[in-house]
Amino acid sequence: MSEKILLVGAGPIAQEYAKVLQALHAPLIVVGRGKESAKKFFANTGFQAEIGGVKLWLQKNNPPAKAIIAVGEKELGETARLLIQSGVKEILVEKPGGFIADDIRKVGKLSGEKKAKVYIAYNRRFYSSVQKAIEIINENGGALSFHFEFTEWIHKIPATKKTAGIIHEWFLANSTHVIDLAFFLCGKPKKLTGYALAGFPWHNGSSIFTGAGVTEKNALFSYHANWESAGRWGIEILTAKNRLYLRPLEKLSIQNIEEIDTANVIIDDTLDIKFKPGYYLQVKSFLEDKKNLPDIQEQIHMLAWYEKINQA
Repeated sequence: MSEKILLVGAGPIAQEYAKVLQALHAPLIVVGRGKESAKKFFANTGFQAEIGGVKLWLQKNNPPAKAIIAVGEKELGETARLLIQSGVKEILVEKPGGFIADDIRKVGKLSGEKKAKVYIAYNRRFYSSVQKAIEIINENGGALSFHFEFTEWIHKIPATKKTAGIIHEWFLANSTHVIDLAFFLCGKPKKLTGYALAGFPWHNGSSIFTGAGVTEKNALFSYHANWESAGRWGIEILTAKNRLYLRPLEKLSIQNIEEIDTANVIIDDTLDIKFKPGYYLQVKSFLEDKKNLPDIQEQIHMLAWYEKINQA
């Protein structure tokens, strides 16, 4: 591949993208901010990152047509809009595509005006376990019903996320990983009734969530999460022949009709071991056919449902 990719960011996530791009033989330009992050980036990837930030870099350089944004949550939307204004036509931006909902909507508006394509990096769509689940779901006629849980371990949230204020938008920044994946596998919601209780003054939303609804594919669903108690992320999907468990999301187990026991499904997770899980196939999709990548307009459509779950 001869077309260069602009990688914005030099932190740990950007390093993971660089490893994948190198494996895909995609030449890249890396633009970070500080000397320390650039030094670490070089030590871990072998690539030299330019420093000073992307805004300064764009004043002196013409960007390539494609870019990947791997900066902090608060800078996602601003960086995406800056690249769009500078002429970048295809962008893969770390989830959820902006810091707050209005930030994401502004990216969508500008991308429409400038005819740029922006995709959201929900990498769990590309887990090996999820690819196998898709195969089984399709073989059995689709999902009849499903349940998902997005309980967060708030005691494990990094201190940097707290001090930077990212925790204020933790539902959008983190929990939507699970919710996006559930609706990706089983269909977008058509109707939803939710209940929620707010228990943390630091969070823009609730801490206990429950609800149910029906998707555009007429699959019934329910959800629950309690950030004030025990739990974990997980999705259960019921087809006409079996029940699939993604709990944890990296693993897949199955329970067939007329059986009590569940069995682990054998998956080829070589790529998820060699690279950050989901990243290889996600980046490959971005560079090639865009299959299974949500675009910014899909994300904007889902924002109303996310807000309903979070603020119910």
